[in-house]
Amino acid sequence: MNLFVQLSRIFVGVLFIISGFIKLNDPLGFSYKLQEYFGADVLNLEFLIPYALAISVFVVVFEVVLGVFLLLGYQVKFTVYSLLAMIVFFTFLTFYSAYFDKVKDCGCFGDALKLTPWESFTKDVVLLFFILILVRGISYIKPIFSKLPNTLIALVSFVLSLWFAYHVLMHLPAIDFRAYAIGKNIQEQMEIPEDAPKPVTEYTWTFMVNGEEQTFVTNGSYPNVDGDYVGVETKLIDEGYVPPIQDFSIEANDEDLTSTFLNEPRLIIVAIYSIPDAELDGVAKLKAFTDEARENGYTVIGLTSSGEQDKRQLKLDYDLNFDFYLCDEKVIKTIVRSNPGIVLLQEGTVMQKKHWNDIDEIKL
Repeated sequence: MNLFVQLSRIFVGVLFIISGFIKLNDPLGFSYKLQEYFGADVLNLEFLIPYALAISVFVVVFEVVLGVFLLLGYQVKFTVYSLLAMIVFFTFLTFYSAYFDKVKDCGCFGDALKLTPWESFTKDVVLLFFILILVRGISYIKPIFSKLPNTLIALVSFVLSLWFAYHVLMHLPAIDFRAYAIGKNIQEQMEIPEDAPKPVTEYTWTFMVNGEEQTFVTNGSYPNVDGDYVGVETKLIDEGYVPPIQDFSIEANDEDLTSTFLNEPRLIIVAIYSIPDAELDGVAKLKAFTDEARENGYTVIGLTSSGEQDKRQLKLDYDLNFDFYLCDEKVIKTIVRSNPGIVLLQEGTVMQKKHWNDIDEIKL
């Protein structure tokens, strides 16, 4: 029993630290995922949406700290039962998401590792099994160090986790796992290779044959049946190759300008996913920066999901010398975790990306 407990202790502790740290690297991204869960069509807890970021920071810091506490053997009962409560809640959440097909990616490992809802649920069930071993053998979990060193290490882990969360929120994630990371080419991330696996769809056809309904399954071809057609149902068996970037676009007045701007040799994108929600201190820095960029030969554009009135008002209020184009809000949030954020492209390749707090660090 002692061996099982110690192995479970290491497995659960390390996994919670890794999972928590990945989300701690991008608490804003995890808050977007929480907003999906809180939405009317999932848990219908929309009153929690304004608090999603605070909840996100609390959850990811708590996750890392619990992993450290477990490995240290610090506050054992509090740690083990907190782990149990957390995994029971997440198991319910991933089952609900998978069974009702509500949220396509649980966000358990942020953008570093995408899991399907059923994969997430399976992972949580496995974790629940190991945590139940810890509950059963809680008496075998002993502190690694004496009380003072254990307390100091636990306190340092908590403070460092809080500091790291604050740091990435005021700047950008330290590690960028997304398809828009520095060095990635957006056009290439949107392409589907010729030899890529194709989607596989199953078609179930229903016909009335001799007064009875009969079904026929094909891969899409119309069945050769002597009967009256009733209907057809489709089921996606394998989605095939899905490019990392699927819905990036730059549009103006129903005109798609994506290729035009992605071929620019020196392009600066000012990303503001929502103009009414933009941080005013950041917007105030845009005028001087974009004027300098244009003087240095850069093409400057803005991307936003906001309407024409918001665009015009922003340009008027801050005397901005560039135009805003339409892009999906979720896409802009994925590109850069800042509102506003700055992205420098060279023929579609991301060269630099900065939070508005670091706009002075951009090299033109």
